[in-house]
Amino acid sequence: MEASIQKKVYEIDGNRFQTLEEFYAEIGRVLIPDSYWGSNLDAFNDILRGKFGTPEEGFVIKWIHSNKSRECLGYPETIKQLRKRLIRCHPSNRKSVAADLLQAESNKGPTVFDWLVEIIQDHCIGGREEEDGVELILE
Repeated sequence: MEASIQKKVYEIDGNRFQTLEEFYAEIGRVLIPDSYWGSNLDAFNDILRGKFGTPEEGFVIKWIHSNKSRECLGYPETIKQLRKRLIRCHPSNRKSVAADLLQAESNKGPTVFDWLVEIIQDHCIGGREEEDGVELILE
């Protein structure tokens, strides 16, 4: 019988951030300390693939105080982030971002918290990039 590989556990703490930018700082501090990264959703997705200081064989993200994060990264933060995105996005994307913003202003649709969890889950078993071997524990 083959022994299972013990994956490295990275613990992010929802008490340490209230905004998406602060989440990025927490990810930098915990997952890839002393490294520069793009601090955006695409760069976060790249980090989860490994090779950026995270183990290539996969790892566990243990998100403690995730309910606080769910609250802090809810609709008000989502609206703030979508307004920023609307200003800087390519003109061909403005209609889509504006529709997402309108939905968020009605407390509907995915929140920033949902975006982050979805990105992580894409790298977990059953996700589009499950070969990365990431696991997510929400506490």
